[in-house]
Amino acid sequence: MDKKRKDYKGRVLRTGESQRKDLVYQYRYTDCHGKRKTVYSSNLQELRQKEKEIQKQMDDGIDYEAGQITVIELLEKYISLKKGVRYNTQVNYNFVLNLVRAEAFGQRKISTIKVSDAKLWFAKLQKDGRSCSTISTVRGVVKPAFQMAYDEDAIRKNPFIFKLTDVVVNDAVPRVALTEEQLSIWMDFIKNDKTYTKYYDEFIVLLGTGMRVSEFCGLTMSDLDFKNRKIRVDHQLVRERGGKYYVEETKTASGCRFLPMTDEVYHALKRMLEHRPKVKSEPMVDGRVGFIMLDKNGNPKVALHIENEMRWAMKKYQKLYPDKPLPNITPHVFRHTFCTNYANGGMDIKDLQYLMGHSDAGVTLNVYTHASYDHAAEQMAKISNFRKNPDTVEEGVTAAV
Repeated sequence: MDKKRKDYKGRVLRTGESQRKDLVYQYRYTDCHGKRKTVYSSNLQELRQKEKEIQKQMDDGIDYEAGQITVIELLEKYISLKKGVRYNTQVNYNFVLNLVRAEAFGQRKISTIKVSDAKLWFAKLQKDGRSCSTISTVRGVVKPAFQMAYDEDAIRKNPFIFKLTDVVVNDAVPRVALTEEQLSIWMDFIKNDKTYTKYYDEFIVLLGTGMRVSEFCGLTMSDLDFKNRKIRVDHQLVRERGGKYYVEETKTASGCRFLPMTDEVYHALKRMLEHRPKVKSEPMVDGRVGFIMLDKNGNPKVALHIENEMRWAMKKYQKLYPDKPLPNITPHVFRHTFCTNYANGGMDIKDLQYLMGHSDAGVTLNVYTHASYDHAAEQMAKISNFRKNPDTVEEGVTAAV
């Protein structure tokens, strides 16, 4: 303690403390990286509280200064390090940044955030009308950003390591698979409607392959092997909001696969190519040409085109048949329906995983398939009968499996 150094009130200042001519107190110290740092305060008691926190964090190997950045500054740093991400991922990053900037939580220093603060913030977001899906997207960026801060010794622990469903109510609408009756009603409507019958073959292909809609839009004529009745899927077509087209890899490495053409799919693709618009110059995207679907301007169709086709057709159906409601139908619903039908039909889960392009069979089982009472009862009856009369029902059971 330096007895000669005092503040203007005559109070003895400790080592590292001083008071400037403008009466602001300052404390100089060497951080855990060996760098000289300074903190300031207009109040001696407040300065010493900072000193206490600095010393505590230094004893624990925590970088005090790094912990003083705000939540939004941390997110900006984290995202700036992410290079070569997919377009949709970058869109999500920008969405999260804009959301957090508008929140008071985003201006807080990361060293002050505790688990309870993180939970309360998520609860507030849902109370403000944010969906569970949106909050999950936010957490998908915030959690790894705080993990980075923890790994860099800026904070004591990651406050976002907790189960989201303990805090936020899952308000997501369950994914649905169309029943055979619903599918028949919908496809008959599309086939016989003067306006939307032109999209019938597109819907047949989606239903018969289970492709992601962006994979479907990315198909070129060279991806179709009519001789062996196979479809090669190894990319997807994306269009940015600004109108730029580009080809990117499938969603997962397992997304690269071959899909068999059923008779329906085979003939639907043939008809699509027969009615494909004639263009003077084939559009090229990242070296690929011959896209099987083109819009009225001669550009490749993208997911939004197919989504709008279904949306407009659904509005017309609802207007014409208000007493015969159907679930909201989207390309993703077709994908769910494909997966569910083959799962319920007894397809081996690993084979179905391959067709769906999933990296994890758990996704195939838990997300995309939908059990039903009728199917469960049918399978129980078959297995029960097989145990009683294995010789008479073996063929039926084998076919089901």
